[in-house]
Amino acid sequence: MTGAPGSRVVAIDGPAGSGKSTVARAVADALGVDVLDTGAMYRAVTIKVLDAGIDPTDAEAVTQVAEGADIVLTDVVELDGRDVTDEIRSPAVNAAVSTVSAHPGVRRVLIAQQRKWAEMHGGGVAEGRDMGAVVFPDAPLKVFLTASPDERARRRSGDETAASIAQRDGRDVPSTLEPTADAFVLDTTGMSVAEVVAAIVGRLPEARRADLLGESQSESESA
Repeated sequence: MTGAPGSRVVAIDGPAGSGKSTVARAVADALGVDVLDTGAMYRAVTIKVLDAGIDPTDAEAVTQVAEGADIVLTDVVELDGRDVTDEIRSPAVNAAVSTVSAHPGVRRVLIAQQRKWAEMHGGGVAEGRDMGAVVFPDAPLKVFLTASPDERARRRSGDETAASIAQRDGRDVPSTLEPTADAFVLDTTGMSVAEVVAAIVGRLPEARRADLLGESQSESESA
C-alpha cells in the first residue's frame, strides 16, 4: 500500500449500539476487503486488566498491560493465544472498557497497532470511536453512525440497557462522540443493515473505491 496507512480505509465511528460492528462487516463484505474491530482490541486489554486485578483507573499500570497484550483479530478475538470472543462482551468488561480506553497511553499503544493493521492489510474497513478523527484522518470516507438511545439499547440487548448505554456515553472520551467536519453522519434508527450499507458504499466515489480496493479490483475488472 502506498501513501499513509489510512488512504485505503473506510473509517466508521459512532457510540455504543449505533451498529458499527455489524455495518462495518457488511460494508467490508460489499467491498471485498478486511475489517478491523478496534473496540474488540480495547475490550481485550480490559479483560487482561481485570484478570490481573488491576484498578482500571490506574493509567500507568493499565498502559503497561496494553503494551504486553498480544491481540489477534481474525474471525475470533484472541488475547495472548486465548479465544475471548464471548468474554469481551461480559458485563464486567462493559463496565470497565470506557475507563480503560480513555487512558492516553492505552490509546497510543492500540492506535499504533491499528495503523500497522492497515499497512499489513492494504487498507479495509475500520470501526471504533475515533477512526476518522485520530487513527485514520486521511481516510477517503469517514462515516459517523448514530441511533436513538432506545434503538442502541435494543441492539445491545442482553448486554446493556438504555441507562447503561447513557452511562457509557458519559465515561467516553468526548471527541469519540462527535463526528469530524468531513464525516458522513447517518442516523441508523429504523434502517436495515442493507440500507445502511448501500448508503455508505454510495458515498464512496468511484475513484476512491478503486484506490481502496487496489489490485483486487483491477484483477476483477481484467478477468
